[in-house]
Amino acid sequence: MQPKQNIMHLPVYQPGKPIEEVKRELGLSEVIKLASNENPFGCSPKAKEAIAAEAETISLYPDGGAVELTAALAEHLGVRPNQIIFGAGSDDVILMIARAYLVQGDETVMATHTFPQYKHNCEIEGAVSIEVPLKNGKHDLPAMLAKINDKTKIVWVCNPNNPTGTVVTREELNDFLKQVPQHVLVVLDEAYIEYTESADLPDGIEVIAEYKNVITLRTFSKIYGLASLRIGYGVGHPEVIHSINQVREPFNTNRFAQAAAKAAVKDQQFIAYCREQNAAGIAYLTGEFKRLGLTYYPAYGNFIMVDVKRPAKEVFESLMRKGLIVRGGHALDFPTKIRVTVGSTEQNAKFIAALTQVLDEIAVQA
Repeated sequence: MQPKQNIMHLPVYQPGKPIEEVKRELGLSEVIKLASNENPFGCSPKAKEAIAAEAETISLYPDGGAVELTAALAEHLGVRPNQIIFGAGSDDVILMIARAYLVQGDETVMATHTFPQYKHNCEIEGAVSIEVPLKNGKHDLPAMLAKINDKTKIVWVCNPNNPTGTVVTREELNDFLKQVPQHVLVVLDEAYIEYTESADLPDGIEVIAEYKNVITLRTFSKIYGLASLRIGYGVGHPEVIHSINQVREPFNTNRFAQAAAKAAVKDQQFIAYCREQNAAGIAYLTGEFKRLGLTYYPAYGNFIMVDVKRPAKEVFESLMRKGLIVRGGHALDFPTKIRVTVGSTEQNAKFIAALTQVLDEIAVQA
């Protein structure tokens, strides 16, 4: 049997190492995972109650259109229900966008380095990925604009960007969108947007009201703390959403995810608490990085990319032996940097203590 030739070179996505695996491999009783940008404070208690209540319907298919959740989210965002599409995580929406819009030979523009699933799904469809290097860790929008041509179908902008945590400003994005041809779909991925209230950042929901060729992606996996339930969404012009819906698999989000997300949307007090705690964590970690003489990219999500000035793989492995799982830059093409999720107060303190020891143990990279 022969699979499609254009997928033969594609790497399999490598998530952060699971806590259970690290405990087993290294014989550790306590492991803190700060590698996958999960919410250390869990999810809303109201979401947990909704999940428990849904147990009685486990034998029934979910609502394929997620009607009740769509209504609740539309009210929260101030958009119409026909402007929303749900997926099993926002990466499922990325897959559907690529499936709906790309054919063999199309071109798609993205940054490098950014969320790898953009390129992955585009190449599955036979599209050519045009990658534009980051500039000082952030999207170089003028350079990306210069790569757009008649073959370009989609441009991807991750804001805040994963893995660097940097952002393009409201003014920068607006200048960019004014010049993007109408035949090009711009995907604005805002998976971490709820973690910041900075006035400098564009709001993707406001952006789609002005630009019909923009779709904004968000997720319940990050600040909402529902990562294991796999539910995310896209918001855009009704025509765009309709086209994507045409390739959506039936029942692509489950009953538990829909019920939990609906309850979570209505508990914005919990979201505000998580945002506040995250901001305090960023202030603590960046203060400690300065004390240690380390540089870092400005953080707008719930993670920080820091230059440890030592081989990232060595730092990653040494931290893991001490029970701290982070994301090593060696796997992301940042040879002396690591990406660390902002944890709880206790987790952050333990990470800094372990990092301080590791930095003393490993020689500075020449």
